[in-house]
Amino acid sequence: MPDTDAATPESAASVGRIIHADNLTVLPMLPDSSFTLIYLDPPFNTGRPQARQSTTHVRTEQGDPDASTDPAPQRAAGVISGFKGRQYQRIRGDLYSYDDHFEDYWGFLEPRLIEAWRLLADDGTLYLHLDYREAHYAKVMLDALFGRECFLNELIWAYDYGAKSKKRWPTKHDTILVYVKNPKAYWFDSTAVDREPYMAPGLVTPEKAELGKLPTDVWWHTIVSPTGREKTGYPTQKPEGILRRIIQASSRPGDAVLDFFAGSGTTGAVAAALGRRFTLIDESPDAIAIMRARFAPVDGVVFE
Repeated sequence: MPDTDAATPESAASVGRIIHADNLTVLPMLPDSSFTLIYLDPPFNTGRPQARQSTTHVRTEQGDPDASTDPAPQRAAGVISGFKGRQYQRIRGDLYSYDDHFEDYWGFLEPRLIEAWRLLADDGTLYLHLDYREAHYAKVMLDALFGRECFLNELIWAYDYGAKSKKRWPTKHDTILVYVKNPKAYWFDSTAVDREPYMAPGLVTPEKAELGKLPTDVWWHTIVSPTGREKTGYPTQKPEGILRRIIQASSRPGDAVLDFFAGSGTTGAVAAALGRRFTLIDESPDAIAIMRARFAPVDGVVFE
């Protein structure tokens, strides 16, 4: 684990940092508001024992006459202070008793998302990449942590590869939830994003057909080809095209990008290619070994 003297996102001479550690031990050492973009592709099944108490937080607006301002009664009632002085009422119960797996996932993901909120710059954006099993739960969690007004998009990444069930509609998409730190100040540049062909080019002018269109919130993009140049051998590797679109839209050249479930390092590879600085964190020795090979040709990448 890095020491506290290395707590800045990157030094001036560094393109990026790759840290081999449990992300929850590293994130508190990083300074507030230090990243313009955070992309997260967490594991869907933590495999870790977690406390079994079911809790959630419901926002009460500042100035709510029903919300006590005295800290002692607040603590007794289970009300805790949230971001920027907002209040959350802790509701205990059996809301999630039907789904122990998600209780574990909530306990795993929530403290890491709290850190993500802290680390985002005021103009920053979080992209949380999940599959259909957890996306709706995570949406509720992020609404509580960030505020519903900070929800920007639900992106659907659709692909057509792999087994196809004959007993239900085959699942061929992932969900990417997009939240901003400040809905009045976030950075988004649609002009920087690679455009894509119109599905019906005959319905637009030849000039528009040649230019292509801005992607919508549904992204059709193939997975990483098992025989393609991008393939690193990491089982959950995401295609560079998906990360390229995200980084182009929600960061500028020179901005700092964070991925603390780094896996094969695609976020860092695309960030470096686009002139962004990056910090990657992963606790898997296999992931670190793959990233060492992947970033060997890139100058200015520091392993810790």
